[in-house]
Amino acid sequence: MFRQICRAGLALCVMGLWGCTARPVDSFTLEVDLPAEFELKTAANYRPATGELCTLPRRRGKRPERKVFFTEFTPVASRVSYQLPLTETVDGCPLVLRNVAFDFNAKWGKRSTDVGGAFGGISIRDHSERDRPGMPESGVQELSGQCQWLFRTAGPQHAIIKVLKCDPLSAVDPPDKSRTGGGLVRGELAGKKVRVKIGLAAEELPYMGDNWVRFPNGWKRCLGDNFEDLYAFCNGNTVDFKSIKMPDGRICELYPTCTE
Repeated sequence: MFRQICRAGLALCVMGLWGCTARPVDSFTLEVDLPAEFELKTAANYRPATGELCTLPRRRGKRPERKVFFTEFTPVASRVSYQLPLTETVDGCPLVLRNVAFDFNAKWGKRSTDVGGAFGGISIRDHSERDRPGMPESGVQELSGQCQWLFRTAGPQHAIIKVLKCDPLSAVDPPDKSRTGGGLVRGELAGKKVRVKIGLAAEELPYMGDNWVRFPNGWKRCLGDNFEDLYAFCNGNTVDFKSIKMPDGRICELYPTCTE
């Protein structure tokens, strides 16, 4: 009897009488690999589909056309994952995913103010660009982004502070094929995975040129006109330098080692 019931249920499922018909997948998985001490705000932004005449309602403190996700600072490298719908309907208006925006924050020191930020994003297009390769056969599209700390001085003590710079996202190139990045095609994403890999350069560089001179163990800050000169461009003088204040309070002449 039990087998007969199962067979009957299977037959009804195949016929669609039990609502067993598989629905088309209308979402994709977004993964983001973050370096240690990174925080991330991700926003998926939806807009009316091409050809739709409807408009979104005025904002009243809420933005139903925007899905926001938060990831807190972690002391080690981590991966976050979201399931993002490709379409939405808000107040009867059909919407499609237009872009995904990233707001990065990263810690460079122990103080609460020792934080730098940068932005990134992925555009979602209606159609593929000419001569652009499609989604890889693996079903996983990888995008890479490289961030780097840039150091500078500020204030009368010429204290070290840092600025986070992140390059635009680009597709990871296979060994034998060039692949342009910066945008994805909506019709290729259903049921697939997009993996964003954010790297952090091991070397820090000066925020501006002609302010520092490189030495074997680090960088020295040019003197400029005098010690009070906050801009202090080298202007060819690579023998006179000024002391700097390190994040831990030490007064040094060489960044970041303080050691000749």
